[in-house]
Amino acid sequence: MNLRVRVVRCACAGGRYWYADIDDAEDPQPDDPYWFVDGCQTQAEALELACARLPELSAEAYRGGSLKRVQEANLVSV
Repeated sequence: MNLRVRVVRCACAGGRYWYADIDDAEDPQPDDPYWFVDGCQTQAEALELACARLPELSAEAYRGGSLKRVQEANLVSV
């Protein structure tokens, strides 16, 4: 499994902020990542948080573990 970090700048009614997620590089849909962080004040903060989490998720995938997507882990409701 090839994991990737995506960092984007969001503009909503509540203001501008940075969002980052970690997903499978083969998954073209950004709708249900393995991990995410929202509301970061800077791009560097979002990237730093994602990069800190990436080794743990990569190790779990390498060991053959089953990574749970955000919706599977009940971290968000849709």
